[in-house]
Amino acid sequence: MRRNLAARLGVWSAHHRKAAVLGWLVFVVLATVLGGASGTVTASDDEMRVGESGRAAAILKDAGIDEPAGELVMVTARTPDGWQEAAADLSKALTATGDVCGLQAPLPSEDGKEALLRFEIKGPSDEAADRVQPVLDAVAKAGEKGAAHGISVHQFGDASSEKHLSDLLADDLRKAEFTAVPLALGILLVAFGAVVAALLPVGLALTACVAAFGLLSLASHRLHLFETTYSVMFLMGLAVGVDYCLFYLRRERDERAAGRDARTALRIAAATSGRAVLVSGLTVMVAMAGMFLTGLLLFKGFALATILVVCVAMAGSVTVLPALLAGLGDRIDAGRVPFLNRRPKKGAHTGGGIAGTLLRPVLARPKVFAVGATVLLLALAAPALGMRTEQLGLEKQFGSDAPLSVSYKKITDEFPGGPSPALVVVTADDIDARPVRDALDALTKRAGDGAELTVHRAADVAEIEVPLPGDGTDAEAKEALGELRDETVPAAFRGVDAEARVGGELASSEDFGDQLGRGIVPVFGFIAAVTFLLMLLSFRSVVIAVTSIVLNLLSVGAAYGVMTAVFQHGWGAELIGSEKAGAIENWMPLFVLVVLFGLSMDYHVFVVSRIREARDRGMDNRAAIREGITRTAGAVTGAAVIMVAVFAVFGTLSMQDMQQMGVGLGVAVLLDATVVRMILLPSVMALLGERNWRTPRALSWLPEVSHGEEIPSAAPAERHPAGAHAPH
Repeated sequence: MRRNLAARLGVWSAHHRKAAVLGWLVFVVLATVLGGASGTVTASDDEMRVGESGRAAAILKDAGIDEPAGELVMVTARTPDGWQEAAADLSKALTATGDVCGLQAPLPSEDGKEALLRFEIKGPSDEAADRVQPVLDAVAKAGEKGAAHGISVHQFGDASSEKHLSDLLADDLRKAEFTAVPLALGILLVAFGAVVAALLPVGLALTACVAAFGLLSLASHRLHLFETTYSVMFLMGLAVGVDYCLFYLRRERDERAAGRDARTALRIAAATSGRAVLVSGLTVMVAMAGMFLTGLLLFKGFALATILVVCVAMAGSVTVLPALLAGLGDRIDAGRVPFLNRRPKKGAHTGGGIAGTLLRPVLARPKVFAVGATVLLLALAAPALGMRTEQLGLEKQFGSDAPLSVSYKKITDEFPGGPSPALVVVTADDIDARPVRDALDALTKRAGDGAELTVHRAADVAEIEVPLPGDGTDAEAKEALGELRDETVPAAFRGVDAEARVGGELASSEDFGDQLGRGIVPVFGFIAAVTFLLMLLSFRSVVIAVTSIVLNLLSVGAAYGVMTAVFQHGWGAELIGSEKAGAIENWMPLFVLVVLFGLSMDYHVFVVSRIREARDRGMDNRAAIREGITRTAGAVTGAAVIMVAVFAVFGTLSMQDMQQMGVGLGVAVLLDATVVRMILLPSVMALLGERNWRTPRALSWLPEVSHGEEIPSAAPAERHPAGAHAPH
């Protein structure tokens, strides 16, 4: 039988070990060096905006108007006017930094115990976070000095919050790297019982991540990225990189243990597990491409990052991995760990005794287990029926006890609408024309106290800051924003030759959510169609393709339910150091859907390919199911444990959205590898019987796809001394 692509790649790499390994190293080094030299371009806040708020930001950008990064500092005293001396000293200290402009006189609160200092950071707004540190130091020093006299100081603003977010993301990424990598290595040590066999998948996954980081930096000059993108890339890269290598390595070791010589074992692993890696990797990449359909820059960055890292990890698994296995030979078992190295003896069965024991009742009573597993997954999914999504504010995102959240809440409580007012942007052919100025004045007056009008005559653009009630993000603020957009602004500019758009932080959040809602249906349709077509082409079976989609939806639904229960309702949130948020981050459901549809293919393709392989060798349906499930149980279990461990690390990070992502993906993978792959998949396939493998007459033109080479009967393996190379 003609070798498939994965087999040809594996054989070529085994015969050209030096070229494959050196080529990989050169690629990784070049990608890293070029990416580092080019730097990374991050997306500005304006680029993240869509809809009406995006249009408002575009008007300002086209006019060359760069709003300086604003900062607020609230000084609180025990008695009315007790803040005056501290506020005066702080004003002097802020001015002395040389990084502050537009410092206004202190604005007292209604009871006179608080005062608000308002100022801006000098220079371009996109550089403010890099310049704000002296200001933060001055405020911190004032807080330490005033504490002895009952004075407290709280700061919040564009630059300080951006710097806090950047520092937090960097710290979380370092924590993830230093925690997830040792975890993965430890799990592989237990799985393989040998240091070299454990280091190989981790090493390849890390080099794939490093290379992908470099490529993403280059790509960021065309598609600007959000800072969270790199965390997502590392999460995906480590998980799939280790999994792909694990599947390949497991099959090679199993074939060697079954009595085959090194060359044959590697060839079989390339033709079977290598092919499964190519199919699952392609499925993941195409599924991720669905995020481009949202039209949102955040998802475009996620799509690009995951496609790059999965592509690199997949390429390494089918090229450099076979070269390394061929070069290492029996030295793959070097560094054996006492009591852990349980590699079966030559000729022993490698079918997974525990899995076989668990599978026996499932195949004996498939209807009972299919119904039971489905009911369990639907029960876990039930809380998702009441899922609420929103763009989480600072207090929910960082936790109510985080210093930035505390400062934000205290400032908004005393000075409502201060940190995040609505922004009405107006452009006209002549901004000083009488009808336009009358409309601007009328709107400013109607907006009430605190509304500020700024006219940029040279650009024929005007801005009106309109304070919003409440904390600037709650239901009261949203209602006020809706009234401003739907009634107040249209009424003021009716019949006036000008364009008026409402932007600001809350408007941006609302527009983002609306765009996201419109994008869910086409994205899901795209992913479902792609999954169906790829599975149909791979297995020439409509039943297998439809089953794949249904099983994936059950896993996703269960993940949604657990996320809702933990983070929206707070059930068990304290166990992971989180707290009840009352809602799910608005981009999370779509992201989890796309990622899980892609990642579940790792297990599904790997397991179903092994079942089809057994079927092609003449086994009946149930025997093939038993063979496929038991022979892949060890690899699927190891891969799932690693994925769950990596995702669990993200579930313990500082930000609420990272926690939600880690828990959602971790729970879904755990359920996918246990309930779905060990119970639901075999029971459903057993119930469907021969219908699993029938190709409809209308689709008989589909090409026959090899699920492996003609596998020779096990023969006594050629004996090689430890460290010998695989024969050519």
